[in-house]
Amino acid sequence: MQLVRWSPPVSLCMSVFLRRQSTATAAAFTSSAAPETQENRKPKTGILMLNMGGPEKLEDVHDFLLRLFTDTDLMQLPVQNKLGPFIAKRRTPKIQEQYSKIGGGSPIKAWTTMQGEGMVKLLDEMCPETAPHKFYIGFRYVHPLTEEAIEQMEKDGVERAVAFTQYPQYSCSTTGSSLNAIYRYYSSRSDRPKMRWSVIDRWPTHPLLIECFAEHVVNELEKFPAEKRDDVVILFSAHSLPLSVVNRGDPYPQEVGATVQRVMDRLGHSNPYRLVWQSKVGPMAWLGPQTDEVIKGLCQRGKKNLLLVPITFTSDHIETLHELDIEYSQILGEACGVENIRRAESLNGNPLFFRALADLVQSHLKSNEPCSRQHTLRCPLCVNPICKP
Repeated sequence: MQLVRWSPPVSLCMSVFLRRQSTATAAAFTSSAAPETQENRKPKTGILMLNMGGPEKLEDVHDFLLRLFTDTDLMQLPVQNKLGPFIAKRRTPKIQEQYSKIGGGSPIKAWTTMQGEGMVKLLDEMCPETAPHKFYIGFRYVHPLTEEAIEQMEKDGVERAVAFTQYPQYSCSTTGSSLNAIYRYYSSRSDRPKMRWSVIDRWPTHPLLIECFAEHVVNELEKFPAEKRDDVVILFSAHSLPLSVVNRGDPYPQEVGATVQRVMDRLGHSNPYRLVWQSKVGPMAWLGPQTDEVIKGLCQRGKKNLLLVPITFTSDHIETLHELDIEYSQILGEACGVENIRRAESLNGNPLFFRALADLVQSHLKSNEPCSRQHTLRCPLCVNPICKP
């Protein structure tokens, strides 16, 4: 939703924590236990699908906002223990109104569940040595919370745990925040993890991800009038960040740009395009240009056939269903006099996307690496003490 990443987020060098864990070899994955059916075996490998989440019902909105505005990892507010609850209460009616316009709640849990089911079904076939696989959902601000998911994984007796960010492009405000929750969960306890942890911390240029985005762009371009199709401007819209975060060295802008470049390469640069940024909130300087301002500017210059592509969102939620579909495509589009403005479908239930998730996990498990090499590098101007090695 529009408030999620509006103030200075944090980073987490989760790799330091991961490197302190057991360095068991791949032999640990291939026990000689007697054959069992899929139904009565405990999961050997657990995949924790990390995301911010969204309220499923209107009555969940306040608690969602309360967790968000009292999270000192995500934002720093004066007297936050008092100001956070005040802002959450004040913002609840407006955000509830937005959710009511998209069906009364966020579909992100339903989509994540479908994606997780598709992923583990493929993994059980692709990686019998690490099966059975089970997915778990770990949200930051709504149930099931990340901490709840970890507890369930421990109870299930998971041997190998993979923290799998559902944000393809890494940012301290999204993936970093979720990994921070895992770190603090164990830091607050005297006992060490029973599971062997590793993390898939980014995947902005994975070939199947790129193929999915390109497929959805092509499908939507075909819905434009044939005589206008080649002139359609593709606007890859990503959630923005405050410049204060970008200037600390957060890798998110570069990784989003890498995704866009690969998608356009796959499309053969068939159309003009721009990378634009949405969901700015508050008076501070944010990464731009903003999606709505670009729509206005293009229309003023006679470019009135536009395709919006949510390039950092793999599932529909408030930013796609309300901000892009209603605020920009309907209200702003009509005000600007666009001829045709469409939005590419999110990856949601695309079977090819399930394959992408499964391939990422399979490759990660085979690599036996705790995280990506990039994840071991702190932001050069990091101000978060938890990132100290």
